[in-house]
Amino acid sequence: MSDGKPRREGTRIQLCGSFVARVAGRRIDQELPGRQGRLLFAYLAVNRDRVASRDELTEALWPRGLPSAPDLALSALLSKLRRLLPDGALEGRSAIRLELGRHARVDVEAARDGIHRAEALIAARDWYAAIGPTLVAHNISRRGFLPGEESAWIDELRRELDEIRVRALECTARRSLGIGGSELVVAEHTARRLIDLSPYRESGYAVLMEALEREGNIAEALRVYESLRGVLREELGAAPSPVVRRVHERLLSHGSVG
Repeated sequence: MSDGKPRREGTRIQLCGSFVARVAGRRIDQELPGRQGRLLFAYLAVNRDRVASRDELTEALWPRGLPSAPDLALSALLSKLRRLLPDGALEGRSAIRLELGRHARVDVEAARDGIHRAEALIAARDWYAAIGPTLVAHNISRRGFLPGEESAWIDELRRELDEIRVRALECTARRSLGIGGSELVVAEHTARRLIDLSPYRESGYAVLMEALEREGNIAEALRVYESLRGVLREELGAAPSPVVRRVHERLLSHGSVG
């Protein structure tokens, strides 16, 4: 039975990397009204779960200074956008909402969903099932959100996606450590990348120490701990967490290392 809402089959929005907007099976990204039209569509797409006021949209589109007639300029953009979209897709006049349908895929949403599912599967030790959602989260987040554009809301989303990328690397490292065997090399390599990207995040050091331990390289694992301890002491005035200290104590229990 129909729920009374227009269907949006074949709707795929890519805002990270190349800008691609396919709505109801039709590419519209090349028909959007210039740079402001693309920004308007992107803002509405990433906030499609709520309405946005005209003032909010104006601030998002012109963060460095308003045009001479901002309300008229916004109205013109909205009118052009309405003509490109299926009937009923752009709801409201004073408060605007983009209705893409529940089957639409927006890449930012896919990255968020992917990392949540990946972390849940890692917590459940379902290593192989975590591969797919981890790859989705990582591949989207590493492409960069709306390259070349600058605004406060864009910066906020970039920070969120940077964090998703780091979390995806952590999932990859932990999954590879959980699988073991030849995957230990992947765990070690990924943990080092994680440390490079987020040097104060202890999880990268912990996975690296465990991977090196499993590979039999206790001396190098102990050096990783000392590196972490030095970074935390000098930069943050802190000490490693109890979780990391327990890994260190286990390493020491292996006895003397040459």
